[in-house]
Amino acid sequence: MARNSERDESQFPKGSRVTGESRNRLQEELKRRYEAGASIRTLAQEMGRSYGFVHNVLVESQVRLRGRGGPNRRRATSAQKTAG
Repeated sequence: MARNSERDESQFPKGSRVTGESRNRLQEELKRRYEAGASIRTLAQEMGRSYGFVHNVLVESQVRLRGRGGPNRRRATSAQKTAG
């Protein structure tokens, strides 16, 4: 993945504005990679951009964002409620 990272950083250097056709290509690329399972944090790190920048580009491209990661807290079942 280092190869993609190097390409992305040189194509869209941090702090530069990404507009027009370049932004459209970026939206398509980030959308494809996010939907393939990459996290926003991973994409941001690989591109050398902020989490917020990548998040905004994904929102602009109308990606359905996944919920936050980490363990899910489950509700106690009725059996657990009566036992405790």
